[in-house]
This record gives sequence, C-alpha cells and structure tokens, in this order.
Amino acid sequence: MNFHELHHGDRPLVLPNAWDFASGAALVKAGFPAIGTTSLGVAAAAGKTDAAGDTREETLALARVLSRLPVPVTVDIEGGFSTRVADVAELVTELASCGIAGINLEDGRSDGTLAPLDHQTTVIAAVKRAAPQVFLNARTDTFWLGDPDRDETLRRARAFAEAGADGVFVPGIVDDADIRAVLDAADVPLNVLFMPGKTEYSRMDRLGVHRLSTGSQLFRKALQATVTAALGVAGGDGDQPAPSYGDVQELVRP
Repeated sequence: MNFHELHHGDRPLVLPNAWDFASGAALVKAGFPAIGTTSLGVAAAAGKTDAAGDTREETLALARVLSRLPVPVTVDIEGGFSTRVADVAELVTELASCGIAGINLEDGRSDGTLAPLDHQTTVIAAVKRAAPQVFLNARTDTFWLGDPDRDETLRRARAFAEAGADGVFVPGIVDDADIRAVLDAADVPLNVLFMPGKTEYSRMDRLGVHRLSTGSQLFRKALQATVTAALGVAGGDGDQPAPSYGDVQELVRP
C-alpha cells in the first residue's frame, strides 16, 4: 500500500517520528507501515535548536539513509528552510529523487508568526508542480502558536487543499468540535498530533481523523530513558521525567 493509500484506511494511520536510522528501523521492525521524522529530534541530535531553519543539510542526510527502509518515509522540512518558493520546491524535488514519499510543510515561523496565506499557498502549489508524487502534508500552526484560532484554521485548511496539499496537519487541536470543523472544511486527510490525555487514538478514530503523529514525543522519551538508565547504573534516581519540548531546546541552545 502506498503512502497516499495509507491515509484512507478503515482506521487512522499512526505515524511514529524517528530522528535517526536506528530509531526508524526499530519502528519498522515493530510493524509500523510508514515512518516520519521529527524536526526537534533532527535538530537536537545535531546540537541545534528546532524551527530555526538551519537544519536543511541534516534533514537531507537523514532522508537519504531513511530511504533505505522498506516502508514509506515522510520528512519534516519545517517551513522549507527558505522563504524563496523556488528553494523549497527544489528541496522537495531532491527528497523525491531519494525516494521520500511525503513531507510536512509548516506555516509557523520562528518569531511566533504565521507565513502570509498567499505566500504559503504559492509554495504549496510550486512544490506540487515540482514533485506531484510527494504527499504534501500542509501544517498550520493556528492552534500551536498563541491562542487557538478556529476561523483562521478553516481558512488556511481550505486554501491549502485548493492549492494542492494532499493533507492538512493542525498540531494542538484537541476539541471534538474543532476537529470536526476542519474535517468538514477541507476534503483532504486530517493529521492530528498525539497529545497524551487529549488526543487518544480511539477518540481520533471515532471522529474520523486520518493520521495521528507522535511528533517529538518518542525522541523526548528516548532522552528520558537514557538519563534514567545512566542514573540507575550510578545508583541514582531511576524515575526521571521526560523532558518537554522547551527543555530540549534549552539543552542545545547556544
């Protein structure tokens, strides 16, 4: 089953997010039919902060090795690592040539603002012209940055779908009414971020969500397990909490 078809099954596609080849290969061995990447994990592994737009080479390098996996791979390219439309289209073309099946392309910017809608739809259209076979998951940060904005979410979801996006991703959306509104607004698969206690699989399945991503959670859990194991060897406290997104950003911040 190809990556597009995996979004139209009887139940939501669970997409775990890897940060290196070993994590990706382990997830494939566990039976997951597709693998994504986590931009936080990729950046932090390189000693960089996430969403700063400077991990293009690390993202490409990881994509090349993950393409060896026997399942579809989708790559988080943040905002495309450039404000130039041609640069983003060129990047996705290069990813497609490596055998990458999908990308996440977000409208959130490092300064906490959203990219202008007309710019974002222009980028989406250009990417789809350059690499039509790649599943473009258009992420909007209308719920992720600041106060949730349902009206703007619906406006962007419709516009992204009309521009050619194959799916829409709204991280941070949790309420039934909001999720149903997005499902009704855009006739493309909806991706929701898994948030413990807020977006459980059974409820997302009941609502009709098409894809549930783990985001940076697996990477952060791996850091937790690493520190816990090391402290256990030294006779220390073996019950360490998982670092938050912000905690990881602070670990690698210059």
